[in-house]
Amino acid sequence: MSDNAKSCFPPVVNAQTRLLILGSLPGDASLQAAQYYAHPRNQFWRLLGELLGCELVALDYPARLAALQQHGIGLWDVVAQAQRQGSLDAAIRGISPNDLPALCASLPALRAVAFNGSTAASIGRKQLAAMATLPVLFDLPSSSPAYTLSYSAKLAQWLALRAALA
Repeated sequence: MSDNAKSCFPPVVNAQTRLLILGSLPGDASLQAAQYYAHPRNQFWRLLGELLGCELVALDYPARLAALQQHGIGLWDVVAQAQRQGSLDAAIRGISPNDLPALCASLPALRAVAFNGSTAASIGRKQLAAMATLPVLFDLPSSSPAYTLSYSAKLAQWLALRAALA
């Protein structure tokens, strides 16, 4: 494998997962920290904290994951492995996708899937298209600092996920 070979983390899900949030592939900061959304400027934890009404940013990583699971939220990525220099989604090449239909089928409480960014949506929607019964799908603006939409505009769209958790 070259230095540009990147792999995703295992899914963070359980039988109570009602909402599955899918990114594309962890960036370099996340891979180095072995944590989802570890880049300090990524707005993921702040967005979800506002969605859930709890201060996720102040928690350590295991507590963040536990809080998500307590609220019925799971995490994973649409890409299992790929080549990518740096962290930008535009640089992803040679994609090996994750088996999203199998994961979704294994989650009895799943109501919705949210894609964190357009790359995740493009790849993930193709993978889920073959499912007989689709959960509700949300295409969200990326929480990445590389996506320059204002925080308030991102939050307005991310708050739509409350319906999947109700």
